[in-house]
Amino acid sequence: MVISARCEKSRIGRENKGNARMVIMPHDIERERQRTGSPREVFQIFLRLGVTCFGGPIAHIGYFRDEFVIRRRWLDEHAYADLVGLCQFLPGPASSQVGFSIGLMRAGYAGGLAAWAGFTLPSAILLVLFAYGAKAVTGPNGAGLLHGLKLVAVAIVAQAVWGMARTLCPDRARASIAVTVALIVLFATSPFAQIAAIVSGGIAGLWLCRSPQISADEEHISVPVSHRAGLFALTLFLALLVGLPILARHGASENVFLFDAFYRAGALVFGGGHVVLPLLYEAFVTSGRVSEDAFLAGYGAAQAVPGPLFTFAAYLGAIVKQSPHGILGAVLGLFGIFLPGFLVLIGVLPYWDSFRRRPEAQAIMAGVNAAVVGLLGAALYAPIWTNSIKSVRDFGIVLVGFVLLTVWRAPPLVVVAISALGGIVIERMA
Repeated sequence: MVISARCEKSRIGRENKGNARMVIMPHDIERERQRTGSPREVFQIFLRLGVTCFGGPIAHIGYFRDEFVIRRRWLDEHAYADLVGLCQFLPGPASSQVGFSIGLMRAGYAGGLAAWAGFTLPSAILLVLFAYGAKAVTGPNGAGLLHGLKLVAVAIVAQAVWGMARTLCPDRARASIAVTVALIVLFATSPFAQIAAIVSGGIAGLWLCRSPQISADEEHISVPVSHRAGLFALTLFLALLVGLPILARHGASENVFLFDAFYRAGALVFGGGHVVLPLLYEAFVTSGRVSEDAFLAGYGAAQAVPGPLFTFAAYLGAIVKQSPHGILGAVLGLFGIFLPGFLVLIGVLPYWDSFRRRPEAQAIMAGVNAAVVGLLGAALYAPIWTNSIKSVRDFGIVLVGFVLLTVWRAPPLVVVAISALGGIVIERMA
């Protein structure tokens, strides 16, 4: 019996050792979340994401969830969803704000800047190269590659909708909120429909989601931003928003005008991505600083590169007719368009954790989180699905990518490579 017990203990030990990567103890997860990192660590991770994150802000949120919630466990599902909901409320590029917040929580202000730089530089460099005359990808292989990258976005968003819906819409009330929000966004034509849908989700949550299931003991998120720093950031945001146009209209240099145009675009747009384009068109094409053909060509190139669509500002800054242009114009464009969203975010973050712990706030955030799932679901259909799935073969590639992500837990880079290869094969078979 002693020998048998030892054999059984040895067998269990071997099984546990073999499953070491599969079993993660709660205290290990908590220790990892509380551990602070370095800006270098944050930069390296976001640089890889900046190279592989295709598909726009909605897809980026899916990539971030897989990397920082599922894989690295830097924060839990509810905290991540609350962060996404907060960034959806604020002006600016939502996915970049989420990334900046994660870097800020991990390694302070330097970590936030490292996250932004790593995630933004790859696409910004590619678009500046395009502005200097880099030839667009052509031929069947090029067209197939671009189409395959669009199919990756479908699989990534589908994974995000599936995973977040299971966690954030576990009951009838929140599932109903998600479906209602999806219908509002799908049928609405106003650019403010997303904001209205999120607000409606919060109101519905306050009414429907007051239940014991919403715990007041959610994980504490440490944000290294003081209330004084937050107040300063909000003051600076408003001062630049009001002061830059005044300077630009009273004989300031072209540098000020260029910075003001990008700053206003980043400060007044909600939802990010494509919504910023009308403001940029008005500032640069209508004023004659950039030709319409050049503007549209750069916009097309921005769809084919990874990372945030806001890096389109680097392209515009590089080709603008008046000085400064080139590298200096690209830098002013990037800094100007991202700065307002980050200032607002820093101003709000010190109050976020205490706000989300209030019972009423938890009910509101539960409704907002369900609304975010509805937004993801609506975006999965339009524009992502409708602009990407053109045949049964396309659907097959998306299905393979979805299974690889959800069942096999394959790295996104592997799914990107497989989908790109599949897109090339489909293009050559056409």
